[in-house]
Formats: sequence, structure tokens, C-alpha cells
Amino acid sequence: MQPTERASRIREWIRERVKEAGARGVVLGMSGGLDSSVAAVLCKNAVPENTLGLILPCFSRKEDVEHAKMVAARFDIETEEIDLARIFTALLKLLEVEEAGDRDIAAANLKPRLRMICLYYFANKRNYLVVGTGNKSELSIGYFTKYGDGAADILPLGDVLKTEVWKLAETLGIPKEIIEKVPSAGLWEGQTDAAEIGMSYADLDAVLIALERGDLNGSRSGCSPELVARVNRMMESSRHKRESIPVFKQSR
Repeated sequence: MQPTERASRIREWIRERVKEAGARGVVLGMSGGLDSSVAAVLCKNAVPENTLGLILPCFSRKEDVEHAKMVAARFDIETEEIDLARIFTALLKLLEVEEAGDRDIAAANLKPRLRMICLYYFANKRNYLVVGTGNKSELSIGYFTKYGDGAADILPLGDVLKTEVWKLAETLGIPKEIIEKVPSAGLWEGQTDAAEIGMSYADLDAVLIALERGDLNGSRSGCSPELVARVNRMMESSRHKRESIPVFKQSR
């Protein structure tokens, strides 16, 4: 599918979901990254009068906030900015975290969960749907925070691979600085997606496509067997993030 057609279909899909839910509009977090920028523009095109972008820095890089504002200004997206740094610091103190190291995942995951609190607050106040910005590549391997950025009402990019998101960004006119920026969840200074995932998005997407086609070891697709095995492990270990909450069923 060509990027232009994909963008058109996603826009229409967003409109249908909003109407179906009886909602007035949509709200999403704008991090200054590729996925959130693409999702924000698609939302603005789909629901032009009722799209709200929340800029929610939490010891974030200055350039990320600037990039979020750049997208908002270029596409005339309404925004609210709320700095969560003080709340995050207070919460660490309350939880008696003496020092959150760079790779303290439990502490780092508080950031996306605090952001989701804000998103659902505005969604409740305005009768909006919360739009998640996760893409298919990351959702497939569980590269998201459960009940953080993984919590949402709709996922417009949920079936779009990361390499396809880049093409969408070019079609939509996302600023070059954002398209060329090294992808990062911003959980700590210097953190990058490729380092956390253990491979590039190009390699990850190639493996995911191979698996979808039934090439379980990647031999027919030219994928490294080691990478295929790694992706399979990530998919299996993160299965709980994608499935519904298990509910005990008693016999009647």
C-alpha cells in the first residue's frame, strides 16, 4: 500500500472510531518523536477541530519539546504543556527510591504512566478518545510500557511497521529534523530504541514480515536466524502485554 493511501485510510478509520464511541475528539501525547508526530498529524486531519496534543516533558531533552512544538505550530494542533518533572521526583521520594539509575526500568516506566494519567484526565474532561502512538514493530515485541504508552483507546499506527511510519512521515510533511532523529523512548539520557531492542528497525521489520509469511527461521527472506530467534523470544515474553487480562471463570 502506498503511503498516501495508507494515510487516507488511517484518517478515515480515526473518524469512524470517534463517531462510533460517541466521542467529541481525540487527545494524544506529543513527544517530539516520529510516531507521535505522525499520529498527531493524522488525528488533526481526521478531527481538525477537536485534536489535542499534550506535551509532557519529564526530564526530557530540550530538542524533543522543541520538535513537538514545531509539529504543533506547523499543523496548527492545539496543545497543552505540563512539566511532570516535579511530580516524578516527588513520586520517587514517596516510593523511597534513593537514586534511580539510568537502567532502573521500574522507575523509568513511571514516566509514561504519569503521562497516561494526564491523557486520560483530558479525555474524561472533554469526552475525547486517547490515541496511542505505538507502531506495529514495537507492539509486536512488547517494546512499550504496560499501562503507560501501551494504554490507549485506539492505535492508528498499531498495524504500521516502523519503516512504514518513516514513509508516512515524508508523505505528511513531518519536519526533516524529526524524520532523521535517532529513535528513542527518552527513558534516560542517551537511551536509543535500537540499543534497547538489540537490532535496527529495518532488521526487526524484515523479521516480522518473514514470520508473517510463515518463514519461521528467516531462511527464505535472508534474515539472520539469530535475529529471528531473538524476535521470537521477545514476542513470547511480552505476550501478556498484548492479551486481555486473564479472568478466573468459575463453574455455574
